[in-house]
Amino acid sequence: MSRQIGLVLGAGGFLGAAWMLGTLSALQEATDWDARDADLVVGTSAGSVLGALLRAGHSVEDLYRAQQDDSNPESIGRMPAEPIPALAFDLGDEPGYPALPHLGLGSLPLVLRAVREPKRLTPAAVCAGILPRGRRPLTRIGGIVERAHLGDRWPSGTWIVAMDYQTGSRVSFGSADGPRTTIASAVMASCAVPAWYSPVTIGDVPYIDGAVCSPCNADLLVGQGLDEVYVLAPMASLRPDRPTSLVARMERLYRRSATKRVMREVAKLRASGTSVTVLAPNRGELEAMGANMMDSARRLDVLRASKEDAIRRFATRKARRLASLACPRVASSLPPGLSSAT
Repeated sequence: MSRQIGLVLGAGGFLGAAWMLGTLSALQEATDWDARDADLVVGTSAGSVLGALLRAGHSVEDLYRAQQDDSNPESIGRMPAEPIPALAFDLGDEPGYPALPHLGLGSLPLVLRAVREPKRLTPAAVCAGILPRGRRPLTRIGGIVERAHLGDRWPSGTWIVAMDYQTGSRVSFGSADGPRTTIASAVMASCAVPAWYSPVTIGDVPYIDGAVCSPCNADLLVGQGLDEVYVLAPMASLRPDRPTSLVARMERLYRRSATKRVMREVAKLRASGTSVTVLAPNRGELEAMGANMMDSARRLDVLRASKEDAIRRFATRKARRLASLACPRVASSLPPGLSSAT
């Protein structure tokens, strides 16, 4: 009987998507496991776009190569019907900063609920309600996903996470109890960063970025009968750097909080009997990212740094396993190169 494997693709903007592609490429080289074969994929924000493209049949290799060659609009490769533009995370003319948002509260119902039930909402959800609504539409990203899937069929075993902008509730499109919509609409909802992009209305309900609920939402996989789960968490870090700029230091404070949330979710998964491998950026990759995860100018540096670092970590893990079989004392003396892949 084959092992049931899950894949969690977290939030992280343009650079988080590049980091996940580099890491998945190294993972495939190290294990021969194809991410398209995951039995269940949970995608949040940038991870929802990557997950949707994988479910459309694009290989990690094709997506990685497309990021390296954005001069060729058909470099992702061909699906059976037509070429797919290589714009998934490389919207070159997309600015790295938000436009001037609308005036006023983003979601009065969400703020009122926070007043009535202050313990029911996370600080991030409360902030999302207070922040003004963004102006930028997500139609380009939605169009990429729509063309990739060539229809309205929802890909099996794909969950896309967003947040109900009125109640603060986490919603998992594609799950048994999730709202029904197209994969493109769900991805747009999952990517609607507060104060940056416009909320996405599905039915009569506005939705925003699923990262407001959690940077990964890995705990959704508890009780799903999976033997193993790979969690890719671009917004976390188990080996942080020490930047000097004030903006980068503030970003690292948020990252510390995100790491704690991810590891709590991972602990729940492991307690349920699932083996979990967590992958998050290390010091060198954080230096390549800088402080703005939407700065696509750094995309290629992050892509290469993530793959190179992941290759080293998987090689170290293999060496430690072999050493532990031969001599436990030798294994314990090897450098802890897998502190972000445990």
